[in-house]
Amino acid sequence: MSEDKPRGRQLLDRRTLLRSGAAAALAAPVGVFGAQAFPFRPAPAIDLSEFPICRTASDTPLSGAPRKLKLSWNAGAVCLAPVPVAIDYGFFQKHNLDIELINYSGSTDQLLEAIATGKSDAGLGMALRWLKPLEQGFDVKIAAGTHGGCMRVLTRTNSGVDKLADLKGKIVAVGDLAGPDKNFFSIQLAKLGIDPNKDVDWRPYPGNLLNLAVEKGEVQAFLASDPLAHLWLKDSQYKEVASNLDGEYRDKSCCIVGIRGSLIREEPHVARALTRALLDAAMFTSQNPDKAAKSFQPYAPKTATLADLEAMARYHTHHHHPVGDVLKRELKAYADGLKTVSVFKPSTDTAKFAEKIYVDLFSV
Repeated sequence: MSEDKPRGRQLLDRRTLLRSGAAAALAAPVGVFGAQAFPFRPAPAIDLSEFPICRTASDTPLSGAPRKLKLSWNAGAVCLAPVPVAIDYGFFQKHNLDIELINYSGSTDQLLEAIATGKSDAGLGMALRWLKPLEQGFDVKIAAGTHGGCMRVLTRTNSGVDKLADLKGKIVAVGDLAGPDKNFFSIQLAKLGIDPNKDVDWRPYPGNLLNLAVEKGEVQAFLASDPLAHLWLKDSQYKEVASNLDGEYRDKSCCIVGIRGSLIREEPHVARALTRALLDAAMFTSQNPDKAAKSFQPYAPKTATLADLEAMARYHTHHHHPVGDVLKRELKAYADGLKTVSVFKPSTDTAKFAEKIYVDLFSV
């Protein structure tokens, strides 16, 4: 069967259905989709030469009836394009999974509690948003990183802010004062010898109005993520000052997969199948950004063209999805950074913390 045609119905019919479903979900705190409700393509072949996981442990599909699981995600986050890709191209079905997608827009604490208590079986989010709440002991384990490239510093081209160090003494707009982007760039400022808590004036603004703050001269720069960041950068009046793909972070993940602890303990093969399906879809996205763009289009802003979505899929590092010791080292490094900006206590043993919150599903 051609990869360009889904089973049963034409792709356009599914797109129409998904657009109405996505709109309903985005209008409410929580929306639900059943992955098995839509026709899908058989999972295509992908180049796995960069895949860092054990093949023997993860290639065999689950036996019996499809295993029903609930997966929480943010349907408006273009960096999570591998999720609709996994539906469109049968990666969940390949591993005999029946996935119900929950579009979650609550707080991170609420999300982690939902996963820990079984209201959801797993979720996708940003490491620098999850690590502090995970200190509370939620029964959730991080199984993999999924990609990098979610955070940027933007400004007007004539602002005089040309590099990250130029934020010293400036007013910077953020969508969330406890957000992962503020944490990330605060850590980078601290590495430059700049105290992010004293030398930068962070101001909260609604996420879709961040650009207006700099246009009005109320701030000199702002933090943003795709798809809005990419769309704003299409205007020649804006420029990117920094991103979390600069320097050493080009090969680090910012987003992660977290799984219910009881699922891992009771059915590790199911947790592994879910993780593997998501990572397969991420690799497919990396190798086929044009197809990923089409899969995500129903969830994207109307102003984002397919070319925009493809460019974003290429920008995000979907080929980088660490597991095992590599993942643990990345989590420890983020925790170390959070100590430098007073998010974690100086006494926090980050090695023990990373060991506690991660799980290696592919070591056997």
